[in-house]
Amino acid sequence: MTNNVAALTAAVAGHVRALRTSRGWSLDELAGRSGVSKGMVVQIEGARTNPSVGTLVRIADAFGVTVARLLEPAEDRTVHISSADDAPRLWRGDAGGFGRLLRGLNSPSFTELWEWIFVPGDRHASAEHAPGTREMLHVLEGELTTTVDGVDHVVRTGETIDLLADRPHGYRNDGTHPARIVMVVVMPPGEWDRRQG
Repeated sequence: MTNNVAALTAAVAGHVRALRTSRGWSLDELAGRSGVSKGMVVQIEGARTNPSVGTLVRIADAFGVTVARLLEPAEDRTVHISSADDAPRLWRGDAGGFGRLLRGLNSPSFTELWEWIFVPGDRHASAEHAPGTREMLHVLEGELTTTVDGVDHVVRTGETIDLLADRPHGYRNDGTHPARIVMVVVMPPGEWDRRQG
């Protein structure tokens, strides 16, 4: 494990454990609320695994926080400047693309800023997020096909799509050139229990 990955894994472990215990939840309770297996939760809290973006989203949703909240260092900062090179790549496409979380905020609302590169043939399927979550994607270069509830929407260079992300959705590059995307995710505050959603 590189130092950066080890630091992120340790940050996630500490935040998940602290958030779970502060709520008085057992491992079983977090597993049930998030839809992540108890064994995986144990691995995450023990800093023995680098969880996928899908797993982080489910756990963050259960706690009612952003993925960025699970990754952030302990110190609080009034102003934060970061390099894109330091942003964690939380998704890697089979064809070579990636998704990285540039920054996230937990106050006054839950917001995440992502950069995505989809090379031709890359695809990413996303389970539904917490009710009321919205995603806005702006295509800087290339073309992206966004599927929401089984319906495809082609988004071209210079276009922006805004979608309700509390239903199954996904992204793919059917073109011949890489697609570069900037995404903003805005989530309603509060915890979400997947067993009831």
